[in-house]
Amino acid sequence: MEVLKSMRRGRAWPLGAHWDGAGVNFAVFSQVAQKVELCLFDSTGRIEQSRTPLPGHSHDIWHGYLPAARSGLVYGLRVHGPWRPDRGHRCNPNKVLLDPYAREIVGDFAWHDEHFGADLRHGRHMDNADNAAVALKARVVADDFDWRGDAPPDTPLADSLLYELHVRGFTKQHAGVPPELRGTFAGLASETAIAHLRRLGVTAVNLLPVQQHLSEQRLAELGLSNYWGYNTIGFFCPDPRLASGAGALSARDEFRAMVRSLHRAGIEVILDVVYNHTAEGNEHGPTLSFRGLDNSAYYRLQPHARMHYENASGCGNTLDLRHPRVLQLVMDSLRYWAGEMHVDGFRFDLAPVLGRGDHGFDARAAFFTAIAQDPLLARLKLIAEPWDLGPDGYQLGAFPPGWLEWNDRFRDTMRAFWVHRSSTRGEFALRLCGSSDIFQARGRMPAASINYCVSHDGFTLADLVSHQHKHNHANREDNRDGHSHNLSANFGAEGATDDAAINERRGRVKRALLATVLLAQGTPMLAAGDEMGHSQGGNNNPYCQDNATTWLDWSRADAGLIAYTARLARLRRAAGLHAECWYDGLPDRHGLPDLSWLDAHGDVIAHDAWHVPDRHVLGCLMGRPARCKAPLLLLINSHDVATEFSLPGGVWQVLLASADEPAAAGWHEGRRALPLPAHSLVLLGAAGHDLDVAEPAA
Repeated sequence: MEVLKSMRRGRAWPLGAHWDGAGVNFAVFSQVAQKVELCLFDSTGRIEQSRTPLPGHSHDIWHGYLPAARSGLVYGLRVHGPWRPDRGHRCNPNKVLLDPYAREIVGDFAWHDEHFGADLRHGRHMDNADNAAVALKARVVADDFDWRGDAPPDTPLADSLLYELHVRGFTKQHAGVPPELRGTFAGLASETAIAHLRRLGVTAVNLLPVQQHLSEQRLAELGLSNYWGYNTIGFFCPDPRLASGAGALSARDEFRAMVRSLHRAGIEVILDVVYNHTAEGNEHGPTLSFRGLDNSAYYRLQPHARMHYENASGCGNTLDLRHPRVLQLVMDSLRYWAGEMHVDGFRFDLAPVLGRGDHGFDARAAFFTAIAQDPLLARLKLIAEPWDLGPDGYQLGAFPPGWLEWNDRFRDTMRAFWVHRSSTRGEFALRLCGSSDIFQARGRMPAASINYCVSHDGFTLADLVSHQHKHNHANREDNRDGHSHNLSANFGAEGATDDAAINERRGRVKRALLATVLLAQGTPMLAAGDEMGHSQGGNNNPYCQDNATTWLDWSRADAGLIAYTARLARLRRAAGLHAECWYDGLPDRHGLPDLSWLDAHGDVIAHDAWHVPDRHVLGCLMGRPARCKAPLLLLINSHDVATEFSLPGGVWQVLLASADEPAAAGWHEGRRALPLPAHSLVLLGAAGHDLDVAEPAA
């Protein structure tokens, strides 16, 4: 190709390939390379047309500039350097490598022997087969999108309601979305989808991974795919499989248009991101990008056996953010999505990996420091999944101020209380009020607790109350995968007659769990479909099920449950139940304590009664929540039988009765007993509460 003859040294920044209107600058990191070749391909990426060494080499950055090149150019990289797996080096110039900074990936990945840098029979030997025809390549892009004045909703945490969804599964079966848009970014941006989110009071969608990923070889050979997407290969690339292509938009621009539409509706976009590992797997995995560029820099290797990888991710490898260039990759990726794609926050998968130093997790690690000082990233919503699979990997509560954390202690306690009836009142109350034992002692606010009972990982809400055993056979792992603890209730056991009584109990527990999430102190998160009764047939690990198992079936949506969930969200918002500060039990200027706990007789629960087993009736009296002019009273009964609760003095109005029993409706005089059905809670407001939670007109 004549264009390569004009190659200049170019610049060592920014990393990746960037078109400046006159040419393209290439810059790639490798501290072990002896030479890095730029390989140019035809537009399909199948035919290598020419190659030339990058002439510049500055501080471990190899760079060059093509003055006549334009956007649309397809390229890959070959790295000449040491092949010493025993020392952690796996450079193999026979393999065309994907630029880690690729903005668009060319090629449909399929598993071929040529992808493997090591000989498949003798892992210490280099494989000499050339993979140019089947390797993934990058395309140079020119980004120019009309945001039309887009501005972030910037919703305060006090008003936030997170909603976790999969872009494909959310609208794939929605009859109200045009067929060509279902299961795509454009489908999520449709008026029908947004109307549902707004009705629920959702302020932020938490999207399962949308960065381009690969399906593991085992899944591909079984005819399955990595549906969830936690196996990233392109940290700057929206996955084209989630784009419709409508209007001839690229995946990038369709994603941006989706963000713009959601922002216009007041809904933030939070991405689930996977910076703990890559799709290259362990030492037996393929050489696609990072491994061939600089294996010992990008990955954490076992100190005394550098042929092998540390595996804190459970996925074969672990990115090493101790290295400044790996940290830079993550930070550049985050800034790209925040700055050029306008996202409002991130949920970090297996987040302790990002803070692992030489001696374990450190909340003062370079990654957290870099985030804290970054003027763009520090203002976003930052959410940690606070555990990984490495030593001391459980770090709930240990993240820096300003971070939010998935609170599995809330999840497990509320499931135990409502489903198994095995948790105490004391543990329930602690979780309901923000988990002060975890967060307050470390100077964190209640909003740091992401409260949820169900997420993508595990049973759906409908399955949680319907199955005593997981049914994961479709995953082709002999039902061994997925969590085996905290399964279902002992009511309505499989094999029992599915009569009206069992269905009523299940419905009550579902409504009670939804209410617990939305009325608790902290930041609530719902899993898409739980508000409509979505079932996955008892599969509690459907990561590889891109089919009707995971796609929401809107034709069978429970309209009553949707309306109930929307009412809960309005109650939370209207009353200000978030409580931005910790409760202290002290009286306010009106002489009312901000929080009191009552037993069924209306008396304050004695200290020695908090942890008595089999006592699952209690009341929570809140003095004056932030946006309410009068006290609120939350009554809870997780027993199998109904009871009565003696109300405090005054006049009380029922605002919500999760069992939907007529006997609880209306106004009630204090000092009288209110019927409290089994498996239910009731929220009451004292006279003068001034709360309007009627559903707005369509």
